[in-house]
Amino acid sequence: MKHKSEVDKFEFALDNPVFKVISDILDKNKKEAYLIGGFVRDLILKRNSKDVDIVIVGSGMELAKQTARQLKGNIKVSFFKNFGTAMFNYKGIEYEFVGARKESYSRESRNPVVENGSLQDDQNRRDLTINALGISLKKENYGELIDPFNGLDDIKNKVICTPLEPDITFSDDPLRMMRAVRFASQLNFNIDKKTFDSIKKNKSRIKIITKERIIEELHKIVKSPKPSIGFKLLYDVGLLELIFPELYKLHGVEIRNGVSHKDNFLHTILVVDNIAKNTDNIWLRWAAVFHDIGKPRSKKFVNNIWTFHAHDAIGKNMLPSIFRKMKLPLNDKLKYIQKLVALHLRPIHLSDSDITDSAIRRLLFDAGNEVDDLMTLCEADITSSKEYKVKKFFKNFAIVRQKLKDVEERDAIRNWQPPIEGLEIMKTLNLPPSKDVGIVKDAIKDAILDGEIENSYQAAHKFMLNYASKHLNKE
Repeated sequence: MKHKSEVDKFEFALDNPVFKVISDILDKNKKEAYLIGGFVRDLILKRNSKDVDIVIVGSGMELAKQTARQLKGNIKVSFFKNFGTAMFNYKGIEYEFVGARKESYSRESRNPVVENGSLQDDQNRRDLTINALGISLKKENYGELIDPFNGLDDIKNKVICTPLEPDITFSDDPLRMMRAVRFASQLNFNIDKKTFDSIKKNKSRIKIITKERIIEELHKIVKSPKPSIGFKLLYDVGLLELIFPELYKLHGVEIRNGVSHKDNFLHTILVVDNIAKNTDNIWLRWAAVFHDIGKPRSKKFVNNIWTFHAHDAIGKNMLPSIFRKMKLPLNDKLKYIQKLVALHLRPIHLSDSDITDSAIRRLLFDAGNEVDDLMTLCEADITSSKEYKVKKFFKNFAIVRQKLKDVEERDAIRNWQPPIEGLEIMKTLNLPPSKDVGIVKDAIKDAILDGEIENSYQAAHKFMLNYASKHLNKE
């Protein structure tokens, strides 16, 4: 199906010097090329896009080379011969060129046998109808929308469909199941029933996809405006149990003696939605995903009450193995999320009682630079349906935030460093390296955090001498 009038609405985007140069080259060489995929979809949706895919019936590398040569400026073209693609950056936009292809798959692999093909072949191999739209760059029909699978209607109707039979599409490349869910989450679209049922039917095929590719799609779901759409779909189609069993196990409500607990999966994805309104920090969003991950292992029914004692500590200890399995980074990102998971109950407990400066100092000491992110996570964790409870929590959290600010300004505890180091303790007290040095150092720290002494060298030095005279054994 071809549309000219629809494209007239975004003619300004086609008034692009790169596109005009390509059109001239095509005319001179009697070739055809098309804008395709995400750039066209986002153009119709009026979303910003900094990546442009151009498919040519012929050599993508050659077209990229000729285009770069005719544009002003010294443009460096990157060639990827194994994939038959080329790419360059022009005024902040990435242009990728590839020859039209057709693909065939074996049952055991998502890596296809690739051959040269026509535009139709290339559109047939696309994952979704909304990503199979093309715009001609040939002079005779410049700007014409090529839409063989009614992708334009699917965009208007906010529906996710596959170009071919979904069983073929998903069996050939099971990652497309993840992409269908991801686009539904990013765009707030619905997956049509036939496509949805096919994902459920083919879900086990996801096992042939590498963890790296899966986590890439999960990252994009977590980054989406309302991540719960993607996580709920992953649960509903059966993929979540296979790719993220720890999150899957949060789902469900158990009832004993008429007493139930909340569904911790639905609570978690609501927390992720809440935090997504306040931060684009993907690792803070991931902290929301993981904050209650220890609840299934900690759940107990005691004295007719459901408890999840120590789920914060259990969750923190679970994270390294989850990160390894899911191919998440085993670096400062893991430590950051471990800290937030371990501490996420502390501000809540502080908000329930009279807040002492000592408790605030210890929270500042333990959270360090992450204290603001911790408070953002805790505020997102308020998911009660009772408005008076929500107002009460936010009022108390506001008090906690103010206390944190006041105590930090006065005592400089965040990222606190001891005013007296171990070497000075040994030298002053004539101690060898031993546990006594650590005991003195901890005593100084506790005295400062408890407000017994000021956070200064002079106060700490005086306290050290006094403490040593009273508590250290002398020969």
